[in-house]
Parts: sequence; structure tokens; C-alpha cells
Amino acid sequence: QLQLVESGGGLVQPGGSLRLSCAASGFTLADYAITWFRQAPGKEREGVACITRSGSKDLADSVKGRFTVSRDNANTTVNLQMNNLKPEDTAVYSCAARSFCHVIYRDGRSYPSDVGMDYWGKGTLVTVSS
Repeated sequence: QLQLVESGGGLVQPGGSLRLSCAASGFTLADYAITWFRQAPGKEREGVACITRSGSKDLADSVKGRFTVSRDNANTTVNLQMNNLKPEDTAVYSCAARSFCHVIYRDGRSYPSDVGMDYWGKGTLVTVSS
């Protein structure tokens, strides 16, 4: 079965940057759209960014202008580049695989959806604090 593993989390000060990576084993990552999610303590999981098999991108309104998602040249890794991090970005970040990116609209804002995911990674913790 498809296995996803996240890496790159850690502690960073406000205004700093981190790059998270999502890698697959056993199957071809290029065959799937990859979505990044995050879940803070006591809050619901929310979609952050999605990249399609062809490289099209969808980002949540809350992170546009600060985060971006990309595939490496070999299509073996999907990265989430996080810039200008804020304390409210603190969460466990997970990647998930699906055949397509899907965006939902709620409370006047857009988010990548978590519906119909084939597999989830275990997540990596990002802590933004002084």
C-alpha cells in the first residue's frame, strides 16, 4: 500500500521559514495529487495546500502569500515551503494522497478539502514561538 512520510518540522521563531517534505514509498508519488493539512491543539484539521499531478496548485486563503507547494524535479517529493511563520501556524502538518485537488468554500474562505483521501501520513510538528 502507499506509504507517506512527512519530514522537516521543528521549532522556529515568528517570521522564520521551514520547508516540509512529503515522500512516498511503494507507489509512484507522481500518480497522485498531494494535499497538506494542519491541525492545531483543540482545533479541527484544515487544508493548507494541494498540488495536482500536473503541478497546478491550490492554497488556503489563510496562507496565500506566505506558503507554497511544489514537486521536486524527479517527482519523488512534494514540498511545503512556509515563510513568514506566525504563532497561529503552530500545528501538526500532514500530507495525504488523492487523485485530484478539491477546494471547498466555508465562512467566506477557501480551503483544500480532505474528502476522499486514499492515504495519510502520520504528520510532523511545527512550532512557531519566541
